[in-house]
Amino acid sequence: MTRKSRTFKPRQSTRRRSTPAAVGLVLLLILFTMLMGVGLAQALEPKSNPLVQASQTSEIGTVDPVSDRDRLGQELYLESCKSCHLAIPPAVLPTQTWQALLQDPQHYGATIDLPKGPERKILWNYLRNTSRPIANKEERIPYRVADSRYFKALHPKVKFETKAKLTTCISCHPSANDFNFRKLSAEAEKSS
Repeated sequence: MTRKSRTFKPRQSTRRRSTPAAVGLVLLLILFTMLMGVGLAQALEPKSNPLVQASQTSEIGTVDPVSDRDRLGQELYLESCKSCHLAIPPAVLPTQTWQALLQDPQHYGATIDLPKGPERKILWNYLRNTSRPIANKEERIPYRVADSRYFKALHPKVKFETKAKLTTCISCHPSANDFNFRKLSAEAEKSS
């Protein structure tokens, strides 16, 4: 009788061993969760988020909160425009109007020195980011506040006795000289 030799084969365990891929996946998931938590905390921090900051104050001032990236542009805008006339919120006129105004030194009958170089680019970025473009190419680009459909959309219930001008704004927005268009006069509050 010949005896067959048997080779010993270890029994496979039913318990799985952790593989490096599974450990890596768990670590990646933990890292992702931590990063999301940090990002959420920063987004909700008032110093870094103008929307949260605005909701925590009683009065915003401008029509829309301005992001940190556009704050310098807003300062340049106010410095450039407010020295001669009331500075209006960029959303009142379409982007195309602002683009044309930044390229034409003949400004409503007066010759002005247009910003140059980096200042012009910063100012343009602010105006582009805070205004709305005209989508319909057949629509005429308005150069006066009263002709702007955006202005009319922002004032749906207001009936103007005469054609609206920049000086008209102060009658309803007493803090307009400070670029605060949210604060309304008592009479304007009643009609809105």
